[in-house]
Amino acid sequence: MGVPLGGRSASGTRRRRWPALLRFVTPWLLVPWLLVACSEGGGLLEVTGSTMGTTYSVKVVRPPVGLGEELLQAEVERVLRAVNGAMSTHDADSELSRFNRSRDTGWVAASPELVAVLAEAERVSRLSGGAFDVTVGPLVNLWGFGPGGGDDRVPADADVAAARARVGHAHLEVRPSPPAVRKAIPDLYVDLSAIAKGYGVDRVAGRLEELGVDRYLVEIGGEVRGLGRNARGMPWRLAIERPTPGERAAYVAVGVDGVGVATSGDYRNFFEQDGRRYSHTIDPSTGRPVTHDLASVTVVSTTCTTADALATALNVLGPQAGYALAEREGIAAFFITREGQGLGHRATTAFARYGGPQAATGGRRPAR
Repeated sequence: MGVPLGGRSASGTRRRRWPALLRFVTPWLLVPWLLVACSEGGGLLEVTGSTMGTTYSVKVVRPPVGLGEELLQAEVERVLRAVNGAMSTHDADSELSRFNRSRDTGWVAASPELVAVLAEAERVSRLSGGAFDVTVGPLVNLWGFGPGGGDDRVPADADVAAARARVGHAHLEVRPSPPAVRKAIPDLYVDLSAIAKGYGVDRVAGRLEELGVDRYLVEIGGEVRGLGRNARGMPWRLAIERPTPGERAAYVAVGVDGVGVATSGDYRNFFEQDGRRYSHTIDPSTGRPVTHDLASVTVVSTTCTTADALATALNVLGPQAGYALAEREGIAAFFITREGQGLGHRATTAFARYGGPQAATGGRRPAR
């Protein structure tokens, strides 16, 4: 995936942009490429493709008899079509799109898959005090970070207030049995971009295990799940990218085996106006971009779905409140912050088992 390009708007502001495909297809896609597998070798079956406005990659080591490249690609595509059919906001016929268009405030029957993702989203919303909110789309669009883009301009206070009135995870109810969802306000809009990629990774991984695969690495738009060892017989290692615009370099490595990994950051998508930088990461409580110094946060969890949502929540909360929540809840998280002209990092105690500098002590160290 390409490095975002810089561009200048008519108002004289400067913006770091997504590649065109991502900018106009994916609302609030957090970071296009953050994690890359290291130490690969031969004997690897790999398929790639496009999904959810980004790309996917599936690597399988020593596939079971009968599982070749053609069948692997077909199975992966089938799973991802099902996820998009339930949760895409770009497919007008998807289950979620139909729900968003409806102004009915009564219970609407929903698939168990959609309900499961919405239930996990609500759990993370409550855990984070609303920092994670799948109804934040109107604010993201207002600030020009949605699929339609924007004019790189700070919106009026009245417009922010009007958009905030349409936002709030408490306006969305989920019922597990029989599976159904309900909106409390007619124009509530749900966008699962900050959790659906992780869910897609988990669904693909689950299908691989059903097919008898016990060594794999699945990645969608930078969200990753791995199991077993790579083709060289070594543990899967992922490199967390150094959060510097226009630069591609590893910051720290993470071991992956039976877990999901997701990273959220603000250094690929922002605009500047009057010397101030405005991140695409919107705080639902204020309706405005976050103002803290957290550049990126990586979360390791038992599922990529949870890692995806938690990474977004911690990114919104910032380096102090986010770290405090992660440490209190036993979340394995690695925070990279801007410190003057350099970078610093801090890892939670739970992150120690996966690697990274000073992970064992949760310590902090500047990185120049």
